[in-house]
Amino acid sequence: MYQLYYYPNNASLAPHFLLHEMQLDYDLILVDRKSNGQKSSEYLKLNPAGRIPTLIDDEITLFESPAICIHLCEQHPEKGLIPPLGSKERPLFFQWLAYLNNTLQAELMVRYYPHRHTFNEGGIPAIREAQDERVAESLQIINEALAGKQYLLGDDISACDFFLFMLSLWSLGTKKSPMSFPHLSTYLKRMAQHPTVREVCEFE
Repeated sequence: MYQLYYYPNNASLAPHFLLHEMQLDYDLILVDRKSNGQKSSEYLKLNPAGRIPTLIDDEITLFESPAICIHLCEQHPEKGLIPPLGSKERPLFFQWLAYLNNTLQAELMVRYYPHRHTFNEGGIPAIREAQDERVAESLQIINEALAGKQYLLGDDISACDFFLFMLSLWSLGTKKSPMSFPHLSTYLKRMAQHPTVREVCEFE
């Protein structure tokens, strides 16, 4: 049985989607961010970065949301959420997951936590404004990639799509909403009707 340490609408959302979509046996363990539970000595033994999520799989303890997603997909390739070895889609899977994590998510983190990136409180509004532009640039790239496609990799849903949906939710508060991009908006409306997305979002 898997154990996922989570907090609602945190980076644990994508792994939660996958656990539910694959119909795996798992327990959810709430980490109370309101009381800084992710910085507790007990949690830091599992995840020295002090962030959410963490996944326990028997004797393996994993942190970092994309790593957890890759692990779940590779442990259960029959579920079809990662393209098979040798397929043309597999390198694209890693490209998009890396882009979503290293670019879009990174830009969002600066946007929502600007105080971590400056010692000048007066500069925070300017950081947020700049980050709104960076996020919009990333969303535009994704929007163009979705032209004529059902999902990021083509006709089949993958872990990348659940990861993108999570980040799109976080992007709703930026100056240019993901819903303002035509292909991305159509895609997100379709993803929002997916049973796993509906059920996990209702729970969280």
